[in-house]
Formats: sequence, C-alpha cells, structure tokens
Amino acid sequence: MEGLQNLAAKEVQNYVAALKHGYQRVTDLGLLTSNHILEIQQKLQTSQAGYRKQAATGQVVYTPPQHPDEIVELMNNLERFTNLDEISDLDPLVKMAIIHFQFESIHPFYDGNGRTGRIINILYLVKQHLLALPILYISRYIIQHKADYYEKLQKVRDDGDWQSWIIYMLKAVEESSRQAVVLIKDIKTLMQQYKNRLRDGYKFYSQDLLNNLFKHPYTKIEFVQRDLGVSRITAASYLNQLANDGLLEKEKMGVSNYYINRPLFELFARR
Repeated sequence: MEGLQNLAAKEVQNYVAALKHGYQRVTDLGLLTSNHILEIQQKLQTSQAGYRKQAATGQVVYTPPQHPDEIVELMNNLERFTNLDEISDLDPLVKMAIIHFQFESIHPFYDGNGRTGRIINILYLVKQHLLALPILYISRYIIQHKADYYEKLQKVRDDGDWQSWIIYMLKAVEESSRQAVVLIKDIKTLMQQYKNRLRDGYKFYSQDLLNNLFKHPYTKIEFVQRDLGVSRITAASYLNQLANDGLLEKEKMGVSNYYINRPLFELFARR
C-alpha cells in the first residue's frame, strides 16, 4: 500500500510540475506549441521518449495514426489551429473542445496522453486569456464522467456527432468553474480565520507566515526558515507552538516533522 501511495504522490507531483512548466511557457510566449506539449509530456512521464515511433497497441475501439511522420504532421497541424486565430473564428471554448478531441485522436505518445490532453485544455484557456492562473481542474469532471467522455469521443469519430462532444466539454468547464469558485471562497474564509487567530494570539504573526501555512496543506521547518528568513530553531518554535494550540497537526514521517493544516487539507479532500 505504501508503494502505491508513493506512486500516486509522485504522479501528482509530476502533474503539478508539468502544468507549471506549460503555464510558464504559455505566459512567456503567448503560444502553445508542439514543443511545449512534448515538454509537458516529458515532465509527466519523466522520460524523453517523445512521439510514438512504433504502432500503438491494445486499441480495440479506435486505432490512432500509426506512422511517425503522420503523427508529426498532425501535431504540426494542431499547433497551427491552436495558435493562429485567423484559421477559425470559433468561440475559444468550442475550439478548446476541438483541440482536445484532435489531440486525443492523434494519441501521439506511448503514455500520458490523457493527462497531457487535460493540461492542454487549461493552458489553451490561459493562452486565450480566459484564465489568469491554471486553477480550473477539468480533469475531475472528465474522470468522474469517464464513460460519457469515451462514448462521445467515439461518436465524433463514428458519426460526426460534434454537438454532443462540445456540449460535454462545455459542461465540464461549467461544473469545474463552479467548484473552483466555491473552493476559492472557502480557502479565503479559512485563511481570514487563521489570520485573525494568528494576529491576535501570536507575536510572531506575519503575512509571510500565513502565506506559508496556506501554500500547501502542510509545511515543514525548512519551508518556514526559507519563507520567513529565520533560523531553524526559531522556525521549529513557531510551528510547535501552533501545533500545541491546535492550529496545525504535527506528524513525524521518517526523519522529518510535517505540520498539517488540517482544515485546508479537508477542503481539498472533500472535493
């Protein structure tokens, strides 16, 4: 079980690293290119395999393009469609749905196509200035409605039923947006509660400390040292006081102590 937990944690870390990397590329250049997509997939898989050079196996319902040259050509075509607005005057959300369908149908990588495709969704919305930050987690909706997802993908291929596919993706954006707004409001409320308690009860309160406690659902002595510019002894003293008073939960894992912001953790866990 521990091995599975570590594997899941590593997968989440890779997803976050890939999303951050892609976000930086898009915000720096205003483009989402094939090379960026390759970099994202490499961050996800921690490999340099690149596009498929061999035929995809195990495909029963749908067989993606097989020849390496065709994959490259189709990805270049997708890059142009993604970045050249003059090619299509479709609404960006509709265009996002088409981009996602095309990427998943090309299936350019040996592994990680699903996660890469879901990251592309978010980065395209950032590129089109519909998102300032990559905080929309459309993946949750797709995973929760996976059967519908694959059914509607295949109906486009078999019957040209774009309407059902686009409606599905628009619903994914709508539901994910509503959930994100609620979560952000809940985090702001919790953060204000912590701010009041820290400011009223602790001489060492600072905005930097508050930010540290909400940067992740947990913190460590090293993180407080870095963010507040204090010694290790001082950082440990701060965190232990907060743990003793119930604002944090102290847990020892291996040789390190972790200080968990339990209410923040629960906000994410419920979703």
